[in-house]
Amino acid sequence: MKSLRGHLLVATPRLPDENFFRTVVLMVEHNEHGALGVVLNRPGDQSVQQLWAEVSEVSSTNNRKVNMGGPVSGPLLAIHTSRKLAEIEILSGVYLAAQKHLLDQLVQQERHRYRVFLGHAGWGGGQLESELDQGAWLVTPATKEYVFYEEDDLWETVAKRIGDAVLLESLHIKHIPEDPSMN
Repeated sequence: MKSLRGHLLVATPRLPDENFFRTVVLMVEHNEHGALGVVLNRPGDQSVQQLWAEVSEVSSTNNRKVNMGGPVSGPLLAIHTSRKLAEIEILSGVYLAAQKHLLDQLVQQERHRYRVFLGHAGWGGGQLESELDQGAWLVTPATKEYVFYEEDDLWETVAKRIGDAVLLESLHIKHIPEDPSMN
């Protein structure tokens, strides 16, 4: 089994679970025992600043929305770029933190990029592989740019990237111009 840690899962219409309609999931862990990821494109209603005022003695000035990481409840998680505050490396230069003292340090600084998640996506052993076999997900390597993407069109952007890659490979095309009239 090849681990999908550091990859993005892009939900297809074949995925019956409404929790994942048009989602992009960053895979944090994946092995024979199961998988864990966070939904990158589901902002919640609360800002990091508001949440931290409720859960910690330290404060944050970050007004970015906390992400709804998935339907499975659990500890707060942060995906970030600070090696010093890392518990695991997900992909080159992108890390996970879940311990409170690391999260408190992370939300007080402005040097490193980070995103905070409430909940996560989880699969038991073999469950994700079954969904992949059914065509429920498209898979592509993650990049820092997509992990910290700011726009509302992440699902469309990543799905287009995957579609373009398939087209280029299957038709042996070297380049697809942004403007088709340039073809």
